[in-house]
Amino acid sequence: MPHSSRRAVITVATAVVALVTVSACDDGSDKSAPAAAVKVAGVTVNKDQALHDTLPSAIKKSGTVRVATDVPYAPFEMFVSEGGKEITGLDYDLGQAIGAKLGVNFDFTPQKFDGIVPALQAGKFDAAMSAITDNKDRQKVVDFVDYSQSGSGVLVAKGNPKKITTLTDLCGSPVGVQAATNQLKLLTATQADCTAAGKPKIAISTFPKDSDAQLALRSGKVVADVLTKPAAGWTAKTADGGKAFELVEDSKAPGGYNASPNGIAVSKKLPELTEAVQKALQALIDDGTAAKIFDKYGVASIAVKEATRNAAVD
Repeated sequence: MPHSSRRAVITVATAVVALVTVSACDDGSDKSAPAAAVKVAGVTVNKDQALHDTLPSAIKKSGTVRVATDVPYAPFEMFVSEGGKEITGLDYDLGQAIGAKLGVNFDFTPQKFDGIVPALQAGKFDAAMSAITDNKDRQKVVDFVDYSQSGSGVLVAKGNPKKITTLTDLCGSPVGVQAATNQLKLLTATQADCTAAGKPKIAISTFPKDSDAQLALRSGKVVADVLTKPAAGWTAKTADGGKAFELVEDSKAPGGYNASPNGIAVSKKLPELTEAVQKALQALIDDGTAAKIFDKYGVASIAVKEATRNAAVD
């Protein structure tokens, strides 16, 4: 994610999202295995026996893939209710769909982000789904199956009254951004593009929290708020029931500006699991299930068209 660390500190509208519903079917397999079908984002996902057969024997026996996640980080991972323990979100739904395709449970457990990779290395978890940026350093200790491209996005008032379609459309206008983020660096770097185009520079207003930038946008003090694109999409979808904001879609930057791949991290000790997850994800991409999951969270444009492995080249 484009931030000084893995993610920006954001405050977005929280919506209660229905958890995955699992059909109570018995396929005669191990008692720990999940039901034969799972419904997620309105789609019923069925077990692919051939893919199930390729899983590591220990996972087939347990019927469970132990998944680490850092909650909350909307829209990727959230709690269903404030103060509760039930998890939902894009990563959770996608994990349930992949698990259903493989015929095993994807069991999500909260884990502080900086402890996720060490926990995978120690064997506490088999995989992690937590909007993790796939990069070369992390590839040294875990393998990634990449499922999204995530960068910076532009949030504007509903209806996009200033008709903003690209970053340079912000030149000469007041724009809000959270302080000390890669989004601020992005806006600062864009000033040269404004000058080159013969336009006035962006009037950048920094705020301690993105929620403050959103308030400035609501009041008309700024014409846009620049934040991570997933957060922008989720905010546009949920704030005031989707009536407050709109996400700018730049066809030249579908995943957002300066986008990097997000991946499902898998222990290097489980290469068969990595391959099975990659094939299951590709099947969900091909049949349209993945697109519906991303769209449910307002971020359809960040989804990848091909389930790659260790895509980062930095």
